[in-house]
Amino acid sequence: MLTEREYTAAAEQYLDMVYRIALNWFKAPADAEDAAQNVMLRLWRTDTAFQGEEHLRRWLARVTVNECKRISCHPWRSRTVSLEGCGEPVFDGQEQRELYQAVMDLPARYRVPLYLYYYEGYAVDEVGEIMGLNPSTVQTRLARGRAKLKTMLTEE
Repeated sequence: MLTEREYTAAAEQYLDMVYRIALNWFKAPADAEDAAQNVMLRLWRTDTAFQGEEHLRRWLARVTVNECKRISCHPWRSRTVSLEGCGEPVFDGQEQRELYQAVMDLPARYRVPLYLYYYEGYAVDEVGEIMGLNPSTVQTRLARGRAKLKTMLTEE
């Protein structure tokens, strides 16, 4: 179990990552905040002995994806919400902003692996572990997501 000091340090360091993963999943700030809060509560209650920062980071990403799946299963989750007005990452140029918007317009099965791989920096094996998928499935979804992005961006 984490001490209060360890929990506070972990929450300060990883809450933003947890929120971004949830926001990417839901495209709704309120739902992302709920998921992030539930994940942080699970972190507080866990008795897992983390073997280092990387183990904690992967654990949080996995728990976030699982929490998003759990929340998505509720019957009241049949609405869609626009990302307009919510806090997006800050980009250096307009091209990066447009690419991010295109990624966010993809279906979740392609959007989430692309986001974890490119924006959060996880390897294919780690994305597979986080999402509960085989690495070959992740590679397929990444390839199909990139193909859809290419089609979307060349049409514009």
